[in-house]
Amino acid sequence: MATPLDLQEQEQLDALKSFWNQYGNALTWLIALVLVGYAGWNGWNWWMREQATTAAAIFEELDKAAQAGDVAKASGVFADMKERVPRAAYTQQAGLMVGKLLFDKGQLMEAEAALRWVADKATEDEYRTVAHLRLAGLLIDQKKFAEASAQLDAATSKEFQALVADRRGDLWLAQDKPDEARKAYDTAWQSLDPKLDYRRLVEAKLTALGAAPSASAAAAAGSGVQR
Repeated sequence: MATPLDLQEQEQLDALKSFWNQYGNALTWLIALVLVGYAGWNGWNWWMREQATTAAAIFEELDKAAQAGDVAKASGVFADMKERVPRAAYTQQAGLMVGKLLFDKGQLMEAEAALRWVADKATEDEYRTVAHLRLAGLLIDQKKFAEASAQLDAATSKEFQALVADRRGDLWLAQDKPDEARKAYDTAWQSLDPKLDYRRLVEAKLTALGAAPSASAAAAAGSGVQR
């Protein structure tokens, strides 16, 4: 004969069976999805760590080739990185490095191709912006002014806006528009940290255009005294 405790346990068991029959499949799928998601997250982190480790090792090889001026080897290593670890930060750095090496060696078309890859494929806005800036310089040299302007429009990283303004000044000057160039250079000069050596280069450009910042400041101070 069942005891009251046995009956209570049976009622609880029946209730559990009823609950499981109604919600069991949904809970199983939910738990499965959570576990799969967790496993996927761990797998993604592992994959990213592996990508970074692999990219670092390959980048070291590229860096040695670049320092030696070995264009063929550096370009080959970069091609390998694009295929094996395209999303790694090292690959984006490699594109900028190879682009500079190719430019220094006078291989402008190849340099442009390397920079365009970074501009189009890089996951970090900073790397894309640097690539756009360098591409704009290449295009200005080729008098492809509309394309150069488009590259500067695409250079959106806030940290580089002073350099974008400076390059915009170069673009205006190449088109024989000194007034626009002065405005752009002045924006760059105002935005750059006074401690940066690059600011003196921008100041030299302004001076060459008859708008030396120091002279402007002195004139402003003089007018203030007169008032």
